[in-house]
Amino acid sequence: MMKVRLLTASDAEEYWKLRLEALMFSPEAFASSYEDAVKRKNAIEQVKENFKAEGSYTFGAFSDDVMIGMVTLVQESYKKMSHKANIFAMYVTSRSRGQGTGKALMHAAISKANEMEGVEKLNLTVVSSNDKAKKLYERLGFTAYGTETRALQVDGVFYNEDHMELFV
Repeated sequence: MMKVRLLTASDAEEYWKLRLEALMFSPEAFASSYEDAVKRKNAIEQVKENFKAEGSYTFGAFSDDVMIGMVTLVQESYKKMSHKANIFAMYVTSRSRGQGTGKALMHAAISKANEMEGVEKLNLTVVSSNDKAKKLYERLGFTAYGTETRALQVDGVFYNEDHMELFV
């Protein structure tokens, strides 16, 4: 049975392993690259600090106590933008896709956003060619409001990104 929960410092090592997997197997889906990530000094300690940061919440999905997915919600820190939060680093392992893991992670993030004081809007970006992810976000109520062409370049290939929003 799958469970979703807020991650803590004790999850940092497992999170980092899953993050590296995400960067390796879905490089077009993230601004960070695997090559840059493995060069980070004290990566686990940095993750632990990120998990403690105010206005930042990272959720993990677990099956049999193994992390199979993750998503991060971060509220904007500037006063004029604090009514917005962003969804980052959404990833589900390939063996766990199509089983509701992504939906459960997004529900956790949206639920948390609804609890956050002043948050009225969620933003995310998704690679334009990732139809499965876009359909999930649309089913959850997100709507596209623009496309950035050539947003990312991976191994000489350009990827467009769709910007999506949800009012909470």
